[in-house]
Amino acid sequence: MAFELPALPFANNALEPHFDAMTMEIHHDRHHNGYVNNLNNAIAGTDLEGKTIEEIMAVAGASGAAVRNNGGGHYNHSLFWSILAPQGVGGNLSGSLKEAVIAQFGSIDEFKAKFKTAAGTRFGSGWAWLGVKADGSLCVCSSPNQDNPLMDVAECPCTPILGLDVWEHAYYLKYQNKRPDYIDAFWTVVNWNAVEARYAAAKG
Repeated sequence: MAFELPALPFANNALEPHFDAMTMEIHHDRHHNGYVNNLNNAIAGTDLEGKTIEEIMAVAGASGAAVRNNGGGHYNHSLFWSILAPQGVGGNLSGSLKEAVIAQFGSIDEFKAKFKTAAGTRFGSGWAWLGVKADGSLCVCSSPNQDNPLMDVAECPCTPILGLDVWEHAYYLKYQNKRPDYIDAFWTVVNWNAVEARYAAAKG
């Protein structure tokens, strides 16, 4: 089965004014769709055909640039859409994840500051992540281009539960070079219910 572009769980304009409708259309319908098509072409006729995206991520670094870049692009964006929601819809950081965040980082504000640093200091294009490490602890890190913490080449191996795209295509129409403003706006449209579900799954 070839990979398919997942539908957005909301309308293109649902995240306004924080994420604008034109950016969402370009980002999802064009950029993400391009990664899906290129990934399918890259794995066609290889032993990766029929594998899950997680299985492909585990060998992405050894599978060539086309698989690494486009496979990462598909995985990363699929996660990204799933942890976004219109303001006021996705709940608040709560429960066991909130407790883990405070235990790991000292406070929610300290966590957000660490995440903002990871996202804001990633040179060029990339992603910032909140993930669950093998020992169950939380970590914040970033990765270049379309890499992610599931890859065999990851600098911070973990199971990502929240990610922020800091490629310019994700924010430039609205925020231009003001990446910090985009990062701040991100918190208003996080679907914490979805992030908490990912946390529970990662913990086992």
